[in-house]
Formats: sequence, structure tokens, C-alpha cells
Amino acid sequence: MQLRGRPSHDNSVPVQFVSSRRRVCEGCKKEIGFGRYLSCMDALWHPNCFRCHACNEPITELEFSMVSNCPYHKTCYKKLYHPKCDVCKDFIPANRTGLIEYRAHPFWGQKYCPTHEYDSTPRCCSCERVESKDVQYISLEDKRKLCLECLHTSIMDTGECQPLYHEIRDFFEGMQMKIKQEIPMLLVERQALNEAVESERDGQHHMPETRGLCLSEEQTVNTIFKRPRIVAGNRFIDMRIGPTKLTRHCEVTAILVLYGLPRLLTGSILAHELMHAWLRLNGFRNLLPEVEEGICQVIAHMWLESEVMAGSSNSSSSKKSKAPRTPADKKLGEFFLHQIANDSSPIYGSGFRAGHSSMMQYGLKRTLDHIKYTGRFP
Repeated sequence: MQLRGRPSHDNSVPVQFVSSRRRVCEGCKKEIGFGRYLSCMDALWHPNCFRCHACNEPITELEFSMVSNCPYHKTCYKKLYHPKCDVCKDFIPANRTGLIEYRAHPFWGQKYCPTHEYDSTPRCCSCERVESKDVQYISLEDKRKLCLECLHTSIMDTGECQPLYHEIRDFFEGMQMKIKQEIPMLLVERQALNEAVESERDGQHHMPETRGLCLSEEQTVNTIFKRPRIVAGNRFIDMRIGPTKLTRHCEVTAILVLYGLPRLLTGSILAHELMHAWLRLNGFRNLLPEVEEGICQVIAHMWLESEVMAGSSNSSSSKKSKAPRTPADKKLGEFFLHQIANDSSPIYGSGFRAGHSSMMQYGLKRTLDHIKYTGRFP
């Protein structure tokens, strides 16, 4: 989040009341006779001619505000130019130094009071937007919050995710990276995913919150078989979960993905985890974390880019997807691309940028060949 500041108001300008001689009013251009007049903005005015640029009512207060050489009532100026919080909808208060201090999301531009960073205001687990007081987010059963835009294309159970999983396997095949092995893919709750991560003997996981896992050990995992339904209070209930015993037939036992995320984010996670599977199945061993995670993020980014560029076109992926392509979907995809490209972590962020640079310079095949034989990006 970015910290922004601006003055809480501009320098107020005093109004001077002066006895008149023969003068011309700047407002009506008529002569000012005997009586009171105003001297301000390097001009003279009848009191009734000096008016607010916003409401067109006379300014009778002793101080007023100015923007682009136009006068405003201080109250009108505040309504027009003082920033409001996108969360609580109130004016953002000035801090002790007189600056208006707020947080701004680097992608969405959502501005909000600093207090919402720590007052338990919900944040969408997918797009990071903060819940505003006029929109109630959905509460998932594992306490995550989901905004309504992300809910629109969210994938909630294993069966619902299968078409997307096969789309991404087709994407790999289109890059001459076909995965011949049949690898189970399961949608799971956060607790089940975290337990699977803990059970992996030699897995390396560096994300603050795990959203996907390429499983290599035999485990029994609680899987979501039936999507929940929404009830009053925007809560999910009646999600059907059951154990699935996973048996190892190759280097990869299964792909696990966190449920309840929008299609594009779910797809990018699947692409990332399938790349882990492809690496293991094709003899890539003991890679540095920044190299393995970096090239997996490159593939996730490539898939996302293909989806965002497809937009509402008649591409094969658009035809297969049940989700409609809308401007909101495209913007969400651009946000996920932004997240990958601007990740500050040394493993995922720096790894992606190094891998993407190599891929752009040498192509994907030569980059992968170099990684296999040297363990590093070219």
C-alpha cells in the first residue's frame, strides 16, 4: 500500500471590507457607488457579486478557498476537493501535521483511511480490495472474504474445476510440453492445504499463504465435492467434503488448489503447480527455489496473458470457459498479472523477473534447456 499526503486545505484568503470611492465591480462590471465593497483577488466586488464558483451563492465568510483562481466557500471546497475514504465514505481526516494521510492500493487506486489497515475491515482474499460500507463481502467457511466481482467466476468444488484443469493441460501441450501422466487435481479448504504442505517431506514453500501445491507424497486429503450455497448474511453453508486417498504412481501424486477463488486466479495457480509437475516428470532436480518458483511463475503469467488478451474473442479458451468475459474479468486478470510482475519477494518476484527476462531473450525452450543442464537461468 502507498502512503499519500496532501494539505488538509489550501491557504485561506481573507476577505477585506473597505469603504468605497469610484470603483468598478469585477463581477458585474458596474460602478461601485457609496457603501461597502470587497477587496480581494486583486479586484473590487459588490458583496453580492463575490460568489462561490461551486454553488453560486455570495461568499459572506471572512475566509474562502481558491482553486484555479476561482473562489469557493470553504465548505464547498471541502465537498469538491477534500478526498473521501472509499471504504467508510467519510472525509479522510488530517493527521497531526495538517496533512491528509491515506492508503492507496497500487493497482486499484482504492483510497482509504489508515485506520482501516488495522480495524478488522475485511479485505478480499483474491483481489485485495477492502470492503466498503455499502457492499458486503461473502464469508467463506474458512473465514476468508470474497468480493462480489471475484465471486462472479469463483470455482467452488473439484468437479467444477475439471474443465479449467484440462484447458491448462491443453495449454501445456500447445507449448510442446504435454504432460502424459494422469495427475489428479483436487479443490480443498485452506486447512487441508496447509496440512498437506506440512506432510510433504522435502517440499519448499515460500509463500505467506499457500494457494496451491504439487503433491509428491501419498496422503489422504479432504476434498470439496459439492459447492456451498449462499444464505442470509452472505455466508456459505452446506459444502460437502470427503476424504480422498492419493496413491503415488509417478513423481507427482496430485495437484491441490485452494477453493473459492475466481477462475483466472485458480487457472494461474493450476498453471504454476502443473509447471512444478512438468519439471519433476522431466528430470529437473535440485533447482534453486528462485529458479524453480520463478519459471513456474513465468508459465502462470503466460497463461494469464493469453486469457486477458483473448478477452471476449472467439478463442478456444473462451468457448470452453463457462465464465463470461466482461471488462471486470479482464481488469481482474490484469491485476493478477500485476501481482506476479511486481511481487517483491526474492523467490517468486525476483525469480519471475529473471525467468521472464531469459524467456524473452532466448525463448522458453532454450531457457528450460539451460535450467536443466546448469540449474540457473541463462
